[in-house]
Amino acid sequence: METGILVATVLLWALGFLLLPRLRRPVATGAPATTQPVSVIVPARNEERNLPTLLRSLAGQSARPREIVVVDDGSTDRTAEIARQWGATVIASQPLPDGWRGKTWACHQGAQAAAGPLLLFVDADTWFEPNGLSRVLSNYSGGALSVGPFHAVQKPWEDFSLFFNFNMTVGTVPDGLFGQMLLADLESYRRVGGHEAVKGRILENFWLAGRFRAAGIAVRSATGRGAFSFRMYPDGLGELIEGWTKGFASGAGQTPRGVLFLVVAWMIGLVFAPIGWAAMDHGLWWGSAYLACAAQVAWFSRHIGSFRRLTALLYPLPLLFFFVVFARSALRSGKQVSWKGRQIRAD
Repeated sequence: METGILVATVLLWALGFLLLPRLRRPVATGAPATTQPVSVIVPARNEERNLPTLLRSLAGQSARPREIVVVDDGSTDRTAEIARQWGATVIASQPLPDGWRGKTWACHQGAQAAAGPLLLFVDADTWFEPNGLSRVLSNYSGGALSVGPFHAVQKPWEDFSLFFNFNMTVGTVPDGLFGQMLLADLESYRRVGGHEAVKGRILENFWLAGRFRAAGIAVRSATGRGAFSFRMYPDGLGELIEGWTKGFASGAGQTPRGVLFLVVAWMIGLVFAPIGWAAMDHGLWWGSAYLACAAQVAWFSRHIGSFRRLTALLYPLPLLFFFVVFARSALRSGKQVSWKGRQIRAD
């Protein structure tokens, strides 16, 4: 029986490599495929710490946006002041209407104010690497395009996002939309109803992707290593837990079934390896299986973030963390959670 479990572990480990092509789809390098002016729209709520990095990165791009519109979503810090200092157009968000989320309402107002004809929505905690905007535009050929930001890990607790980032990436590339970026032409955006059509959703990106596809509009995505980056939940483990809790289980439900099956199978193999090494005979074989799993995790993680090698070697810890927070997200789906000073209903 033990031999059968070991063989199953190795087979499940091997299945994981079928997910690798989704991790290795970086934005191409080349001249922009479009010369249309781009309006950058940034929804921002208490982002005085993050905005300078994003706006500084945009100021240094070889492909310069037509305008930068920052929608100040009821901030109580210096968000608006900093945005103006960097030359952005600042819009003070109107009171949040019933049925809207703060982000979708801010994006909606930014789109109404932008000149277009291309709209680029980006989160305030992201930034473009040198020539990153040009690389993003070189991949745009109409419809909707999204680029998954590379996770610039700095603090130890940020490594616990490893398996969340992995699932977010393989569940989105190549024909989904990431929540941190959306590039679309104004005509297509209006045709699907824009953010108003998904006004009540936390994970508006999933639902917008469905509306684009239903309208026959192309949806494409790629990974952003070397072009587009971010930090996730830098203020501590509590913020990280609340951030992933608010909608991750719902997002996993939108993952293509074939991909979801592969992810679940692969993770089962990752669980078997350390348990087998600790509890079964043939320690050399189980130890080899564990190290193979750790090496695979390290290889995969290179494509999505600057995760530490030690994190891959000790991967059962972030994997256990993933399972616990995922269960928490599933249990709290449809209930009130606190996020950025607001009480919201988790997707």
